Amino acid sequence: MEQRFSRDSRCFKTSRIFPTDVNNHNTLFGGKLMSYIDDIASIAAHKHCRRSVVTASTDSVDFLSPIHTSDSVCLESFVTWTGKSSMEVFVKVVTEDLKSGARKIAATSFLTFVALDENKVPVEVPDVIPETEEEKKLHESAPHRAEMRRIRRVESKKLASFFTMKYPWE
Repeated sequence: MEQRFSRDSRCFKTSRIFPTDVNNHNTLFGGKLMSYIDDIASIAAHKHCRRSVVTASTDSVDFLSPIHTSDSVCLESFVTWTGKSSMEVFVKVVTEDLKSGARKIAATSFLTFVALDENKVPVEVPDVIPETEEEKKLHESAPHRAEMRRIRRVESKKLASFFTMKYPWE
């Protein structure tokens, strides 16, 4: 099977935070950031496999620091690990105070994407080769996260079997 470097999937997105992007705490609305995260992660996954991809799960979004209207936000994403047809994508969110230049990690996220062929059937993806210390650390710890995803998926399916699909008025 083909192999690709993590760097081949790396992409960046920088945005300014406007008053229409914030919540009642005057910080970036979490849903807006999650949209940015899914967008940039899907591009990284697509670049890695050069196929259509679908989000299989958003494994985590950890909000570490608030993002203010005086900040810009830069998202960096790349493929950290691959399964047969799936790819784990890491997204790092860095804020920069545009007045002072101070930067901090505001959020991190792991998502899983599945590559699809033209018939929307899962298809094999190239293995990923990490090079930097950051890429190697994420690659080494990926099997543990994959096992946690597998367990969570089984538990989610069990839990879903207890849910009703009726509307409250039925």
